[in-house]
Amino acid sequence: MDTNIETVIFSHLVDNREYGSKVIPFLKKDYFTTPVYQSIYELIDTHVTKHNTLPSKEALQIDLQNKTNLNEKVYEGCNELIATLNNDKSTDLNWLIENTENFCKERALHNALNEAIEIRQGDSKKPFNAIPSILQDALAVSFQTHIGHDYLEDAEARYDYFHNPIARVPSGVEYIDRITGGGFKKKTLNLLIGGTNVGKSLCLCHLAASNLARGKNVLYITMEMAEEEISNRIDANLLDVELDFLENLTKDTYMKKINRIRKQLNSKLIVHEYPNSSASVIHFQNLINELKLKKNFVPDIIYIDYLNICASSKVKSGGGLYEYNKSVAEELRALGSYNNVPIVSAIQFNRAGMNNSNPGMENSAESLGIPFTADLMVGIISNDTLESLGQYLFKQLKNRYGSKAKNKKWLVGVDYGKMRLYDLEPEAQKGMDDINSDEIPDEEDKPVMDNTPFGIEDKERSFSSKFKKKRNFQGFQ
Repeated sequence: MDTNIETVIFSHLVDNREYGSKVIPFLKKDYFTTPVYQSIYELIDTHVTKHNTLPSKEALQIDLQNKTNLNEKVYEGCNELIATLNNDKSTDLNWLIENTENFCKERALHNALNEAIEIRQGDSKKPFNAIPSILQDALAVSFQTHIGHDYLEDAEARYDYFHNPIARVPSGVEYIDRITGGGFKKKTLNLLIGGTNVGKSLCLCHLAASNLARGKNVLYITMEMAEEEISNRIDANLLDVELDFLENLTKDTYMKKINRIRKQLNSKLIVHEYPNSSASVIHFQNLINELKLKKNFVPDIIYIDYLNICASSKVKSGGGLYEYNKSVAEELRALGSYNNVPIVSAIQFNRAGMNNSNPGMENSAESLGIPFTADLMVGIISNDTLESLGQYLFKQLKNRYGSKAKNKKWLVGVDYGKMRLYDLEPEAQKGMDDINSDEIPDEEDKPVMDNTPFGIEDKERSFSSKFKKKRNFQGFQ
């Protein structure tokens, strides 16, 4: 039997433990080209699984004799191949691993192309839009040598990781960047949670615009509003024009403002719309793959508006909301991990949370499984008084980035017309950690009394006087 790479692989899987430990995790039965080679692979794989060691030549021969489901031709071919296996220990290990990896890459791509042709010809049950993902997975085949973080040996690399600004995407909101140590980490799921019509999309649009202005590629996936509506909100933010007045701009004025931004940017913002509750991470990953192929666009951060109206790719709808929404959260976090980006989304408060001035994680709508999965959760709280002051109260609900002991609550200025958030002056935040959200009065809660020196009216006046906007927008004028 002629020597080829498959024979070389099998020869060195006999008693070459160093080689075997590096390649066995990446080999697959369908990488091998004939029933004989596939049967030999199964013998080796079964032996390793059962005995946790590589087989000897003699062990393979015995295992072959015990295999009763092979036809005579395949059995004789296996017997002949085993007899020729020769573990030449002088062969360079690095050469072996490199050529085995190339073999796996070539076979993975070959199989993926064949599968794509079957889908195209209608010979497969998989949908046509699965082709980009199949090809992407094949092109991603490689031998991963990382087998864990060694606490002592990798201390320097760990320090560099936590002090590397590239590992985070700054939000542009001072206190969010404080509590995250500089911004959203890659491979994390970060959630804003608020009531209906509070301004979750406004906050997401501001964060996306801030990332774009700071040179980050942004992918914004919307299922609540049209692509043009989201882009219009970002227009208001970046063009410094109130949303209601955008339609009054002449086309010439509008394009001059856009071109001014275009000249200053080397980053892109892509907004893509899916129908409500129809798209899952499978659709999102296919979109990411397509953008890379067609536009050479790779996102630094992904916004999804919003989690509660995403579909799950694993759990069927109609079952329990806990399991379904927990699965959606887990899938979104996995999407971020796979693409090495932060995922930022939003969820609703449940009915109890809507009317709660001091909500917690238990007020997540539909599923407590979502907070279990998220890395960061920030509540957005508003009432008539805060709205009249042009402010939101933000509250930390969950934070895997660090301690929640500091900066538990903070105030953020909001310009509703320009879809924009502002940091406030430092004195506005004094004592916020000691103030309960329900101490901020709502308009309808004002008491009818005039001479109460320590009453709610005085407390409201003190809030109003010190919460001044800090005009720190760093966008495009």
